Amino acid sequence: MAAELALALPAVVLTVLLGVGALAAASTQVLLQDAAADAARLLGRGEGADAAAGVVSTAVPGADLASSGSGDLICVTTSVEVAIGALLRLPLQASSCALSGGR
Repeated sequence: MAAELALALPAVVLTVLLGVGALAAASTQVLLQDAAADAARLLGRGEGADAAAGVVSTAVPGADLASSGSGDLICVTTSVEVAIGALLRLPLQASSCALSGGR
């Protein structure tokens, strides 16, 4: 019984750690999407790029922001790389658009 437990325990611990890391990455993706939407709305209202970058960096530390305008829309793309454990690194990205000049 002890030998089976000794063999199975590392696999169970690894599975639990990867599951927790995946949940943390999913949470970061949701925060990144919300930050992109908030930044797009700020830029659409005419706020400065510093305010949009501040919203993104507050929500997800270390995230990058890129914005572009197309017609009546202002689109924002945010990205960040998250680590799951010591070996896995996942790039996350979220985009959102808002009407330009909206109040």
